[in-house]
Order: sequence, then structure tokens, then C-alpha cells
Amino acid sequence: MSSWDTLGLVAFLILVGYVFKLIVDHRMRMKLIDKNMVDENIKHLFTEGSQSQFLSSLKWGMVLIGVGLAAFIGRLIPDDPDRVITFGAMLVLAGLGLLLYYFIINKKFKRDSNS
Repeated sequence: MSSWDTLGLVAFLILVGYVFKLIVDHRMRMKLIDKNMVDENIKHLFTEGSQSQFLSSLKWGMVLIGVGLAAFIGRLIPDDPDRVITFGAMLVLAGLGLLLYYFIINKKFKRDSNS
């Protein structure tokens, strides 16, 4: 199985999981509406604000940049037949992206709480 086949399989599984999540969320909303249990607390659970979407996009953008950069670096190294260095670099750079995201968000929340 080539790396493109594996990547396609992973992408497909992620897509199936996301569609499953959407279906479950929709059914939950419909049950709450049918039982007239809609109040401000429930609305807050299911609203996807632009702020949380922005932060999620930032996180995944940083992770994917790290993985892409590692793949690029791995292609520059000619003597790695098993691509162990590439895989390790992907994990390290994705982790660094998540750590950088954590520090950015932590700084933002501290600034917002002081305001």
C-alpha cells in the first residue's frame, strides 16, 4: 500500500467521522426542539461562533504547516529508505505547531481576562 493510499484512507475515515458527528448533533438538536428544551444554555452548546471557528482553523493550519514542512524536509534527505526521519519530523513539527498554538491561545485568554 503506497503512502497516497494510506493518506486517502485516513482522509476518508476522517470524513466519515465528521459526517457521523453532524448527524448525531442534528438529531440531538431536533430532540431538544421537540421537547421544548431550548434555552440559552442549550443554544450555547450548539452554536459555533466565529471565534471558536477561527481558533480551530488556526490550530489545524499550524499542525498541517508543520506536517507539510516535515514532508518537504524528508524529500530533501536522500538516504532515508524507510522514511523514518520524515515520519518523526512530521510528529515533532505537528507537536511544535500545537505547542505554539497553546502559547498563542494562553496569551490571548490572559489578555482577554485582564480587559
